[in-house]
Formats: sequence, structure tokens, C-alpha cells
Amino acid sequence: MDLSRSVAVLVLIVAVCFPSASAEDQLAVGERLLVEQTLVSDGGAFALGFFSPDDAAGPTRRYLGIWYNSIPAPRTVVWVGNRDAPAAGSPTLALANDSSLVVSDADGRVLWRTPGAGGSSSSSSSPPPALLTNEGNLVVRSPNGTVAWQSFDHPTDTFVPGMKVRLSHLTGEGNRIVSWKSPGDPAPGSFSYGLDPGTSLQLLMWNGTRPYWRTPVWKGYAVASMYLSAGTVLYTAIVDTEEEISIAFTLSGGAAPTRYVVTSTGRFQLLSWNSTVSAWATLLSWPSSGCSTYKRCGAYGYCDVTAAPAACRCLDGFEPASASEWGAGVFEQGCRRKEALPPCGGGMGVGFVPMPTMKVPDKFSLDTGNRSAEECAARCAANCSCEAYAYANLQSSSAKGELSRCIVWAGELVDAQMIGPRWGGETLYLRVPVAAASTSPGGKASRNAVKIAVPVSAAVLLLTCILFLWFCRFRDKRRKTESQKTLMPGTRTGTTNTSSEIGEGDHTGDLEFPSIRFADIVAATGNFSKALMIGRGGFGKVYKAKLDGGQVVAVKRLSKDSEQGAEEFKNEAILIAKLQHRNLVRLLGCCTEGAEKLLIYEYLPNKGLDAILFDRARKAVLDWPTRLGIIKGVARGLLYLHQDSRLTVIHRDLKASNVLLDAEMRPKIADFGMAKIFGDNQVKANTRKVVGTYGYIAPEYSTEGVFSVKSDVYSFGVLLLEIVSGIRVSATEGIMEFPSLIIYAWSLWREGKAGKLVDPSMAGGCSQDEASLCIHVGLLCVEDDPSRRPLMSSVVSILENGSASSLSLPTPVQPAFIEMMGEKSQRSDLENTRNTMAMTVLQGR
Repeated sequence: MDLSRSVAVLVLIVAVCFPSASAEDQLAVGERLLVEQTLVSDGGAFALGFFSPDDAAGPTRRYLGIWYNSIPAPRTVVWVGNRDAPAAGSPTLALANDSSLVVSDADGRVLWRTPGAGGSSSSSSSPPPALLTNEGNLVVRSPNGTVAWQSFDHPTDTFVPGMKVRLSHLTGEGNRIVSWKSPGDPAPGSFSYGLDPGTSLQLLMWNGTRPYWRTPVWKGYAVASMYLSAGTVLYTAIVDTEEEISIAFTLSGGAAPTRYVVTSTGRFQLLSWNSTVSAWATLLSWPSSGCSTYKRCGAYGYCDVTAAPAACRCLDGFEPASASEWGAGVFEQGCRRKEALPPCGGGMGVGFVPMPTMKVPDKFSLDTGNRSAEECAARCAANCSCEAYAYANLQSSSAKGELSRCIVWAGELVDAQMIGPRWGGETLYLRVPVAAASTSPGGKASRNAVKIAVPVSAAVLLLTCILFLWFCRFRDKRRKTESQKTLMPGTRTGTTNTSSEIGEGDHTGDLEFPSIRFADIVAATGNFSKALMIGRGGFGKVYKAKLDGGQVVAVKRLSKDSEQGAEEFKNEAILIAKLQHRNLVRLLGCCTEGAEKLLIYEYLPNKGLDAILFDRARKAVLDWPTRLGIIKGVARGLLYLHQDSRLTVIHRDLKASNVLLDAEMRPKIADFGMAKIFGDNQVKANTRKVVGTYGYIAPEYSTEGVFSVKSDVYSFGVLLLEIVSGIRVSATEGIMEFPSLIIYAWSLWREGKAGKLVDPSMAGGCSQDEASLCIHVGLLCVEDDPSRRPLMSSVVSILENGSASSLSLPTPVQPAFIEMMGEKSQRSDLENTRNTMAMTVLQGR
């Protein structure tokens, strides 16, 4: 008994003091990793071993790689060692005495080797084992414990949490993520991604040696966060020191495996693992649109990705160099100045026109020094070769202590984009003749720079302002009073008859509504300043304006080049003037001077439902009672249009962006440009021109051109499912492997899992009974057969009576799948959908 106990104690002491030379996550000196063996990280997240990308055809090429251990086949490889030298037989991996990793083939030939720590080891200074961490990093240390080599410093096509993309300030060298040559070939491909060695303030994707796409310029934040899903947040950190700048990302606790990857086709994608369907979901993908690739719009052009669809445009003060080529979609020649700059040092001077929410152009220079905005503007104004500048306050993120950033352009402005503030957009100040600067939107913002650089020009501007104020003070007060009166709903002073001004029609003969002079609208909108623009669509743009009496309104300006503009304007003016309901947007006036056609609406501070519902950072304000109130309000508004108003109106473009929210989040249906009026006995109509927005259009309308009140019911059903789920109908993420939100919702409902459709951002505050009823109603509204869809009167009754109505509801039928002609748009939720889209084949599933 005593002897056996002593032996056991001795064994325990040996095990503790002299551990095994190799553990499951380690490879020690003298050991070899064979083809059939793997190292698995301590937490089980990653595995290291040999793999063959063409297993189906036999293991003709073997590579050393790291992959997700818990994700089933086909394995997801995140790192490859010998990507330039595959093994044809049975290779091995060994750790040499100099702390280098060596891959050899069956004949002993070295195929791949890491740099060693130098020297050779002795029995007293044996290098530690190579270790595979649970972050997926293969680490080799020297005998003194310092890192001799690690796989994170040598990425392949994948960027995982904890990995850093670096750039040395001293040498200008850094690491890049390099795509595979093809999905089945890990050899280095054409596309790579890393920090720009020329500026260190942006990341670039290259196609070979040519820039292919780039990120917005860094504005100095240390950490940025992005909401991915319920409870999952992605954090991006940038560290800038004297030696280097680096970027890395991490995830909140409990997140699914998430990675960035550069594909062999030139896409930079953010992917997250969906364990339910065992597939990678694409959360984001860049370039986001056809014109956002590098220099796609030529010199002095920019890609407007906030438009629908994204399109090339000229910077303010510029026009296409070749109007014919520009109209044909060829933008290589870019744009040219409308008006030449005066000779440097001349008396006329220059000013600056601001363009907000831009991804500023490439080829900029950093004006070193901690400068103020005024100093940045003045230095550009004083430099004859300076074409533009941009200024940003840095948020004390740099170890160098810089607090601001001034960048300037001395050559052609290339690869600019209008991206909106959410994606890092900032204001670009363009150098223009001073006269152009004083009349362009936002010119006042750069007046300080003009005064500093060219005092003579400032004097001219000041004199002009004095004369303008004198004129405004002494102009005819009676005209001013009348223009104010016309803005009050119901007044008949200064009215405009729609039959003569807008166009002839059956319902316009007795229609009159308030008018306002175009000059007053120009003044109220700051000459249609971009800073006051709050929306845009196929009809034109919408501006926020403050009238002389202090009333804040929304001004909808018809675009002169809109093919449907005149018809849209006529419809909207006729219908909104005749229809009055608390869930319809209210018309306050109009303007029809010359070619200008404008409508003035009540201003709704929370704007479109889509701007909140599909914004990860803002959607939490839409709790369940608010969402249910929006659903009911839209339903009541549609019921009024279909049944309770003097006219039977088919909206034909009901969608989230056409539901506006007031200060109390109450909904108002807007944009009646596509609407149609039905006669007393008319049930449906037919058209060859299908209008509307992809995803919201009913099947019979998209395939046969037949529309009716049931077409609006279908659109309402889609909108209802969007409101409950928080998922855009055109989205590909968040709906598993299903082809559409509708089919995804129906599948969950059929399996008794409708609760899974509810937007997680509501954080458990949702009534499951009410949500299930809404989903049931939504699925009935999107039935393929219009005769099976309920009328809005029934929908309103069901929603008002609550769950008591659910027992008598019919069972929804499996929906079909509607597919749009051509490739789906890859734009993010930065971009609005088109007002008009052609729809094609109805395919059963």
C-alpha cells in the first residue's frame, strides 16, 4: 500500500515538473506534424494542419493551413503557409532548433520556411513549442520568450479578430491581405488590401499594382463600433504611434465567427457564420456599387452612392468634359470647370464651395501641424496650386498628440464619392471663382477663408450683401404679406388653378390651393443648399426650409430631367389637395413658375420610416408599441384612400421610405406621384408601364400590369413584415438561406416559430401575441392570388380587435418567388430604392 502510494506521488511529481513535450495545440522541437494530424487551439476554435482545396479530385496539392475547427466541411481556411509551393505528396511540418517552422515534402525538400530566431539551441535554451492560439494565430517564440514569428503578421485572404493590418511610418512597409488566385487555388491572387503607404490615412484595395477601391479617409477616431445583430457589436480600433499605424477589430462576447475576406473576384466582404443554416452570411460587401470602383467617374467627377441608382456626377462648379460620352455612360474623360479660375494673384480672387458627406478624393497631401479650420482654408486659398481642402477634428486618438487634420489637393481630384455621414462622409471644399462661391450652396461656410486670402474679394462680397439687405428692407410689403398668406391651408389668396398650371384632368377643374413665389422658396432653402436637402428620388429632391413667418416646411422640387416629373407633380398636387387624413402628409402650398414645379408640405422631423427602421444604431427607438402604432396608422391611411375618401386612390408605391414620421412617431403616407384614381364602379386597371419599388410590387402587377386596391394591400403586407422584423425586403442578410423576406417569414410561421422573425432590437419588450397576429396578417396580405388578400377594412378591424381575431383568420398559402431582371443591386442601406423598376418572371418554389 505504501509503495504504490509512493509510486503514484512520484508519477504526479514527474507529470507536473516535466510536462509532455507536445500538447494538442503545440508543436515542440523534434516533433513532426503529419498529413493526417492537426493541432487544435486550446478553446477548440481553430485547427492547424494540411489540407487540399481539390479534395474531390484527389489530394494532388497539399497546403499548410489554419481553419475554423467547429465549422463543418467544406472547411473555411483563414491562413495558408506554403501558398506558393504546394506539396504533391505527404508533407510534414517541423519546428527547427533555430525557432523556424519548416514544411518539407516526402523527399525532404524544403517547400516553405519561416525566418528563425538566429543561433542554435542547447539543452539549456531550447526554444518553446510553436503554439496555435484560440484566436487562430500560430506563434513561434525564441528561447528568450520573445515572438520570433507569428501567422498574424503574414495574413493571406482573411482578416480575423485580433489580427492587425500594419504600416510602418519609418519604412512605409506593411502587411496586406491578399486574395486567393481562385476559389480552389490558394496561390496569391490579383487583389490585395492594406493601409495606403502614401498617406497612411486610408485603406486601399489593389488589383495588381493599380488601386481598385479605397475606404474613406481616417478622421482620427480611436475606436468605432458597428451593430451587427442582437447583442453583437463589431469594434474597430486604430492605433497611431511614432513607429506605425495599425488597425484591428474585435467582437462583443458570444458573437458568431466573423471575418473579413478579400475574394478572388475583387470584393472586400464582412462575413458572419450562421449556424442555423450552416453557411456564411454576407453582412457587407465593397465596392458597394458599379461607380464606386477607383476613378470610375474620371477626374473631377464623383460617384453618388446616396442616389438611386448610384450614378456618376460632376463636382460642384464642373461639367462633363464630353456630354455625349457622359450621356452614353462613358466617364473616363471626367469633368471640367464651368468657369476658369482667375490668374493667381489677380484681383478677382477665389472662394470655396462646400460639398458635404463626401468620401474625399485620393492623391491628397497632409498639411502637417495642428491647424484650425480657418488656417487650413487660408493655406489652401494662398496656394495657387491648391484645388481643394478638407478639415477634421481628431478626437485625441493619436499618440502623437495631434488634435486636427488638414488635407489639401494640388492636382486632379479623382475617386471622390458622396456617401452620407454614416460611412465617414466629410465636407470637401472646392476652389472656385469667388463669384461662384458666393452664389453656391454653402458658400457662406468658406467666407472666412476668402477674407483671409483675398481681402479685395471679401470687400466685394460685403458690398453685395449690404445692397441685398437694403433691397429686402424696402421692397413691396404688400407682396410679402400676400406670399405669407398663401401658405396657410384653406386660404384662397394667390391661388393657382391646377387645370391651367399643371395639366388637364378629370378631377382638376375645381381644384385650387395656396401658391408661393419661387424667389421666396429660393431664399427659404438657401438657394436649394445641399446642407438642407433631406431626401431625393426619381422625381427630384426634398429640402427643409424655414419660411418668413418662422414655419418649417418640406419643399419638394421637381427635377427638370425627370421623365415622369410632370405627371408625378400633377398627381401629387391633385390628390394631396383633395385628400385630408391624419395619416396622410399635408400639403401647404405649391409653386409653378416657368419650368419650376414645387410642392410645399408640412415638415416631419423624423423623416422616413426606413431611415430609422433599417439603421442598426437608431432602430432601438422603435419599440413594439411604436411599431404597432405605425402599422395601424398606415392601415388607416390606406383604408381612407381605398374606401373612405371622395376618390378611390391606389397609391402604387407604398414602402418604408414613403411613410414619414412626425415628432411623436405617428405615420403619414407620402409621395403620391405614382397614384391612380379609380371611378366609382372601377375595380382594377391595366398598364404596360409598371411602376413601384422592387419587393413591394404585387405579382399580378409585375407580370400582367394589373393593379387594384389589392396591389396596395400586398405592399402593406411587405411593409408590415419589414416593421416587425426590422429587415429590408430587398436584404440578403438576416433571412438565412431563403430568397426573400416573405418566404423566410412564411417558413417560420409554418414551423410555429414566427416569434423568431421579431426584431431582436426590441429587447424582449414585444407582445408575442400581437406580433404573431401582425405576421399572420402580413402573410395574408402578400398572398399571390389577389382575391385571397383581405381588404384594408378587414385589416384595420383585425388589428384593432387584437388577438381575438386570430382564431378566425385563414391559413396563409405558400408564397411564390419574384425575381428582378438582371443582377440585384448590391447597394447598402445608404441608398434609396428606385421609384420605377421592371419586374419579371414569377417562379414557384
